[in-house]
Amino acid sequence: MTPGVRIGRVSFVWRPWHAGVTLLLAALTFLLFCLSIGVGDFPIGLPRVVATILGRGEQVDEFVVMDLRMPRALAGAVVGVALGVSGALTQSIARNPLASPDILGITGGAGVVAVFLVTVSGGTAAAVVDSVGLSGAALAGGLLTGLLVYFLAWRRGVDGFRLILIGISVSAVMEAVTTWLLVEADIRDVARAQAWLIGSLDNRSWDDVRVASWCAVVLLAVVACASFQFKPMHLGDDVAAGLGVRHTRVRATLLLCAVLLAGVAVSAAGPVPFVALVAPQVAMRLTRCPTPPVVASGVTGALLLIGADLVARTALPITLPVGVVTAAIGGPFLVYLLVRANLR
Repeated sequence: MTPGVRIGRVSFVWRPWHAGVTLLLAALTFLLFCLSIGVGDFPIGLPRVVATILGRGEQVDEFVVMDLRMPRALAGAVVGVALGVSGALTQSIARNPLASPDILGITGGAGVVAVFLVTVSGGTAAAVVDSVGLSGAALAGGLLTGLLVYFLAWRRGVDGFRLILIGISVSAVMEAVTTWLLVEADIRDVARAQAWLIGSLDNRSWDDVRVASWCAVVLLAVVACASFQFKPMHLGDDVAAGLGVRHTRVRATLLLCAVLLAGVAVSAAGPVPFVALVAPQVAMRLTRCPTPPVVASGVTGALLLIGADLVARTALPITLPVGVVTAAIGGPFLVYLLVRANLR
């Protein structure tokens, strides 16, 4: 029997296997994080990287680690956590393992806005970039697309299958608009936009990390507060309503947080594909949970993205964008999910 724990008015179920796997994933993520920082033209051993992070490193190591490589690694961790949690929320709300920001068109909407601002010259585009920046505009595009999908899927509630179908349709429209913008744009602007569309952690700065981190922390705090009311909804809306849960409001709040987390990730690293799809499913199988676990999914997302970035920089003679590696991983996994669903 699974033991329950109560602290004041807060109660939760203690699952030792779930907690142990999550801690192990966190330890592996920190190990890959340090290994990623140590790899480069000036290699630094793992003990020296850890010592530098703890403030006991040499001056040269501190410059290389803290100023040159730490922003990229932290950006990968933040983006991975945001995508993992976003995917866990969308899959839980839709009750479908195929639901993710990629499939629902959220990253596509953010990409359309960013490509438009990059490829279209003029006073309006320049004014938008100067006022909110390319990242802020991409975040707004992802939010508007997510709201559009939600309202189109609403019919006295949100059905998971209808949400997936409408999301795929909106995603196809966004991809068509992006392709049209790239065809009509100048070749130099196309190169800039294409590099952003693939998804990359190159040239991340501390400013990018700070903005993404603060946004992610605020959204994760909201998710943590709403998650206690979300758990009864796995038993059905009628059961949740009988327990006093306002399921419509909770579902809308968590879906909004999922959209914003995906937008934060896209604004920081571009539309990195398939991390939000793969991470919750991997975490669910490792922790033996019936639904995607939020915390473990976030940690798994960070592990996947940092590991993919490390592979992209070291596996081949040339450095690849991290989105190429995640696409190579996520494509076969998507086929596996489709085949597994058809065999049921």
